[in-house]
Amino acid sequence: MNPNGCPSASGGSNDLCGAVLVCGGGIAGIQASLDLSAAGFRVYLVEESPAVGGGMSRLDKTFPTGDCATCIISPKLVECMRDINIDVFTLSDVLRIEGEAGHFRVTVRRRPRYVDIHKCTACGDCAAVCPVNLPSTFDAGIGTRKAIDRVYAQAAPNAYVIRKNGRGMCSTGCPIDSSVQAYVALIAAGRIKEAADVIRRDNPLPSICGRVCFHPCESLCSRREIDEPINIRGLKRFAMDLFPESDKPNRTEPSGKSVAIIGSGPAGLAAAHSLALAGHHCIVYEALPVLGGMLAVGIPQYRLPRHILERDISAIRKLGVTFLPGSSVGKDIPREQIEKEFDVVFIATGAHESRKLGIPGEQCAGVVYGVEFLRRFSLNEGAEVGKRVMVVGGGNTAFDAARVARRLGAETVTILIRCRDEMIAAPEEIAGALAENIEIMAGATAIRVVSENGRMTGAQCIRMKLGERDASGRWEPAPIEGTEFFFEADMLIPAISQYADTRLAELFELEISELGTVVTDNITMATSKEGIFAAGDVVTGPSNVIEAIAQGTRAARAIDNYLSGRPLSDGLRLPEREANPLSKKDVARLKRTISRVPRVNTEELAPADRIGNFREVECTYTADEAQREARRCLNCAGCSECMLCVQACQAGAINHSESSHTFQLQAGAVLLTPGFEPFDATRRAEFGFGVAKNVVTNVQFERMLSASGPTGGRIFRPSDGNTPRRLAFIQCVGSRDTSCGNDYCSSVCCMAATKEAILAKEHEPALEVTVFFLDLRAFGKECDRYYERARNRGIRYIRSLVSRTYEMPDTKNILLTYIGSDLKQVEEEFDLVVLSVGLEASSSIRRQAEEWGVDLNEWGFARTRELAPLDSSRDGIYVGGVFQEPKDIPDTVVQASAAAARAMSLLAPARGSETRRKSYPPERDITDEPPRVGVFVCHCGSNIASVVDIEAVVGEARRLPHVVYADHNIYTCADDTQDKMKQIIRERGINRVVVASCTPRTHEPIFRDTLRDAGLNPYLLEMANIRDQCSWVHSGRPEKATEKAVDLVRMMVGRATQLLPLQEERVPVNNTALVVGGGIAGMTVALSLAEQGFPVHLIEKSEHLGGTALRVHRTLDGENVQTFLLQTIERVTTNPRITVHLNTRVSHVGGHVGEFRSILAIEGAEGEIEHGVIVVATGAVEMKPHTFGYGRHNRIVTQLELTENLANDSLILRADGTVVMIQCVEQRNAERPYCSRVCCTTAVKNALALRERYANLRIVVLYRDMRTYGFREAAYREAREKGILFIRYEPDNPPDVSASGDIRVRVQEPSLGSYLELRPDLLVLAAPMEPRADRQVIANLLRVPLNADGFFLEAHIKLRPVDVASEGVFLCGTAQAPKFISETISQANAVAARAASILSHKEMAVSGQVAWVDPDKCISCMTCVHVCPYMAPQINSFNKAEIRTAVCMGCGSCAAECPARAVQLRHYLDSQILGAVESLLRVASGEWDSSIDYLEEIGAAEPLRRNE
Repeated sequence: MNPNGCPSASGGSNDLCGAVLVCGGGIAGIQASLDLSAAGFRVYLVEESPAVGGGMSRLDKTFPTGDCATCIISPKLVECMRDINIDVFTLSDVLRIEGEAGHFRVTVRRRPRYVDIHKCTACGDCAAVCPVNLPSTFDAGIGTRKAIDRVYAQAAPNAYVIRKNGRGMCSTGCPIDSSVQAYVALIAAGRIKEAADVIRRDNPLPSICGRVCFHPCESLCSRREIDEPINIRGLKRFAMDLFPESDKPNRTEPSGKSVAIIGSGPAGLAAAHSLALAGHHCIVYEALPVLGGMLAVGIPQYRLPRHILERDISAIRKLGVTFLPGSSVGKDIPREQIEKEFDVVFIATGAHESRKLGIPGEQCAGVVYGVEFLRRFSLNEGAEVGKRVMVVGGGNTAFDAARVARRLGAETVTILIRCRDEMIAAPEEIAGALAENIEIMAGATAIRVVSENGRMTGAQCIRMKLGERDASGRWEPAPIEGTEFFFEADMLIPAISQYADTRLAELFELEISELGTVVTDNITMATSKEGIFAAGDVVTGPSNVIEAIAQGTRAARAIDNYLSGRPLSDGLRLPEREANPLSKKDVARLKRTISRVPRVNTEELAPADRIGNFREVECTYTADEAQREARRCLNCAGCSECMLCVQACQAGAINHSESSHTFQLQAGAVLLTPGFEPFDATRRAEFGFGVAKNVVTNVQFERMLSASGPTGGRIFRPSDGNTPRRLAFIQCVGSRDTSCGNDYCSSVCCMAATKEAILAKEHEPALEVTVFFLDLRAFGKECDRYYERARNRGIRYIRSLVSRTYEMPDTKNILLTYIGSDLKQVEEEFDLVVLSVGLEASSSIRRQAEEWGVDLNEWGFARTRELAPLDSSRDGIYVGGVFQEPKDIPDTVVQASAAAARAMSLLAPARGSETRRKSYPPERDITDEPPRVGVFVCHCGSNIASVVDIEAVVGEARRLPHVVYADHNIYTCADDTQDKMKQIIRERGINRVVVASCTPRTHEPIFRDTLRDAGLNPYLLEMANIRDQCSWVHSGRPEKATEKAVDLVRMMVGRATQLLPLQEERVPVNNTALVVGGGIAGMTVALSLAEQGFPVHLIEKSEHLGGTALRVHRTLDGENVQTFLLQTIERVTTNPRITVHLNTRVSHVGGHVGEFRSILAIEGAEGEIEHGVIVVATGAVEMKPHTFGYGRHNRIVTQLELTENLANDSLILRADGTVVMIQCVEQRNAERPYCSRVCCTTAVKNALALRERYANLRIVVLYRDMRTYGFREAAYREAREKGILFIRYEPDNPPDVSASGDIRVRVQEPSLGSYLELRPDLLVLAAPMEPRADRQVIANLLRVPLNADGFFLEAHIKLRPVDVASEGVFLCGTAQAPKFISETISQANAVAARAASILSHKEMAVSGQVAWVDPDKCISCMTCVHVCPYMAPQINSFNKAEIRTAVCMGCGSCAAECPARAVQLRHYLDSQILGAVESLLRVASGEWDSSIDYLEEIGAAEPLRRNE
């Protein structure tokens, strides 16, 4: 590992690299990584977001099983993060992939997280103090998050992350780079003191800037795009007035260096502040009798009260700075003294000299220049004014002078400016002048002062117009001939500009520019003479307060570098305006979604109350006003860098200065599993998303439903927070849509909407749910049953495309317009509308694919071939999951494992070359320890806590005997909680653990591994399933659910006290595989395993390989299946590691995973083989229909028969004849309530083939739902475009076929309501795919269960789709469920990956939870042998039963049936079971509890008391 925690590039160029890079950390990337690691490969998992988990982590439940998505993915997340051979790189992007297959060099850029995942304890203290609330991207915007947060509760890695979207324009536009968003956010949160501290951190003159800063930040504020910019200056003023002083001492140790600062204006004060903080002694010399420079004598008190100026100066004085007002260097203090006594000189004398108008008569009495006028007034030196005052100039000095004159008694004050472009004063200054009845005369200027007796009486003026452009491109005003006029006035105040007095600079022999300013370095502010620096107006000419502060601060840092011996520019840079963190798309979205909120303006002193006094005009916000104004901030930069998280983090995990870094990885193969992005629903404006508040996407609705979501599972209307009564789903938003370029089907939306509809009804039983759809694509295993279940629950399905939505002004309900079944327009009102948005390819991958050399298809997904669905266009780079084609979770998991298998085949010689081995601490001997039980109760978000009173459960657990620790966690399965458990086990000396959470089926392995890491035997764990058995089944009875949860925990604690450590045996693994079935699935598995180096026995009961694929000739994309099949057969038969057994059946299977023994029956003979795994790939067949005249007319065929006829050119039709195809024949009915998946696409493929041969042929397809999912939709569209007619029929009114004589088909078209009669030349039936007839024999032989439809049943339909419950047995192909050849190939490869995770090991552990026979009690009755479904018991040579532990699955059947009580199941001994029962029935007093009222409900008798 390199210093950044990333692996260094390594590996030779001659040998294959045994590491694989997986790009994308969703469920596909995780599954692929786990499979690769289990098979002996090092994995680099690169994920662009801050956590792995992908889209599945956002789901509430999964269909069709209803499993909690979080609960089934969490074990995968923990396993992935714990795997020593998987290196996870989050916030990382793959930049380049160089080299070739087997030897890739991958360049990765890792973006900053700003939080050290190794230090972060996920305590949440940082988020608690973060003031920034942002829309939660994880919750799709319906919830909020902090700028520092965990992506989700179980996020992996389980550490916080800071989201920075660059820097806000307000900050980058500020010359001092002030953390504007930070203090605005803090004010919005009501944390004013912290806001004041943030302001002081960046600004040495915060109170002053709260009054007189010209606030360039506001002109750049992103809020201006919506309504008005934030009043940033007003908010700063509010915070500083409320907390004017800091209570944080921030002085450093004295450096022993001294600096002379000449000038106490903003530049001098800023430099003094920074230098004092650096430990340098500063003396400030000020020629004026007051401190502050132009702040004191150039800005009137009604804008900057003197006590405010003194407040900031006093704060600097407290840092140890010495101020000497009335001290003029060069006049009172010799230059030589300054140079002798100080290490550095800093000059900041400002620009106090007024520029003359240069007109005749300017020297007469009554002419006073603006700077002098304001200085006299400020120093009480007698600033007399006339009755009629003329001011020339358009800057702040001119307006200040005019307003001062008005307050001093001038009857009229007029400001002359040559053109409005020269009116550069602050808008509030101009507005104030107008409110005070000061006239502004634009387009005129004075050309001569008229006087009488040396006293001004007026001025000759002239009108002006815009003339030629000057060198800077601005229009130069020009006089208009003949427009002279006289303006009567007794006082003229010229205020056109000022300049610096350079005599001091000349005294120090500094270089002076042509403009009369001191020449300095732009960055360091160093002058031409070493040791002398300058900043402010003396360098720039007349500028503003904040620019001077910026220069003074920058100069101070350069001076500190100089005094410390560092390069002057070290750590310095000129302020750069960064790009707006909001893109044009973001701004457009905000304009749609953010309501216009008027700016909260500060109160002002009434104009009538201003004359004759210098009271401050602008008032300070009240707390309420400030918070309302601050809440208008868009927080466009994400993190505001207030640094409160740094202060709150006790672990010291946060580093805001972290930056991106790039590193290289060596990999032999690359897997691309980047997932998807949901379609942006604003692109379909007619549905109102982003405008109508009660229109949400299905992603948002999923987060509403989720127990871990922002609403805790409560469904609400965003407009008012109320529960909706009528809910509508609109399907195909961004799918099957040529208008947005997504003319493919996203495959999952129909079933996702069905699931969400069912869940919505479960949440709100009275809710009326309607689904608007085009075709209901429930093609997956068990999906049609799920759809029917939804319909039976009252969910209404309307087959219609919604054409328009309209938001009702009063109720905010959504009015939908659609065409009803009678072809009439219908309008229907709903409380909430959910848009089922489609899946799009990841935008980041679209940008990077070309750089990687990977071709994409027209929709931005990976370009693959149907017969090579896992291979990208570049050798050694494989694809999986949605990146290959939109698909659901099971198919994604399958393809992930399949892609991993492709990499395994490529890198088989390098297996194990890069892996590491995990080590556990020594196991603690608890033999002589009394039970010390730790109880960990899980909220499971609100899955449990919304029903069960968790605090009550914990409270009761603490009272139980032997319990030394009991507490609750939000998610006990989360990685951080696991670490906490280990720590508590060690600290408390716990030797038994009870976890009360969800099902042990998915989570027990995680917790057992946690115990191993903590030094305990893994079998000292017990779990109470208080989710499935309490909160879910008793959701309407929380008191009973809590009572039951308490009893379950009591039982498990009682049982845990009796638990004993168990040892796991290790058995050898035979690395040979047995594959049953010689079709494409079986051959693909065999080839993949053989290529990985494993011997394979391929069993085929027929006389040839190929299976049903022998009857398929072309794929939808035109590939030749028979050519592919012949090549595959040749590869199989010539591979030395594959032994093909034709005309062979498996007659017997014995043994266990790793050591199976099977007997093969070959033409009457038998032979035994040994193998480590079994693969079932027996396929399925096309059923021969019994309806629609099949078998009674030679012109009625099945789709598969039509395929064969087309291939062998045996089909002869009239050129203008008719072909009718009937879909869903004898399927999706009571007998076969499943979809055969391939029929619709096969019909389209065959129809297109017919159209190609017969241009004038009439082709009609009669269908129920066209299920051309994924990219197959393009072929369906092409068929329609080519004139193929699709007519829908209802299942309760199927087509009527007459096969006597000519074929006649009569069908009712539902939309028209009329019957059509067709007389086809050929009738084609889409017959169902059904399991093979011998399926039950195989199921019994291998102990693999079948589902209700006769297909083999997988271990888990979502996350273990190719495993079965019996370990070491796998499924693939159509034996598992109907599927296409491409899907069969993927599933077969997936099986190879899963099998390799076993075959690649020399030995494997066997569970300690196995049966044991006491030979002294055994009576050799063989009951155990007969009842065991796994044939684990056997009679030994002593005529006693014994258990083969490697075969035993720990089911306990033998122990329950043994008449002699000779068999005991380890981990479920009688004493352990009785311990649970006794703990349930015994109350704390030691008596039996007879008040357990739910026992009667379940039919259990009340137990007798002991004394009875």
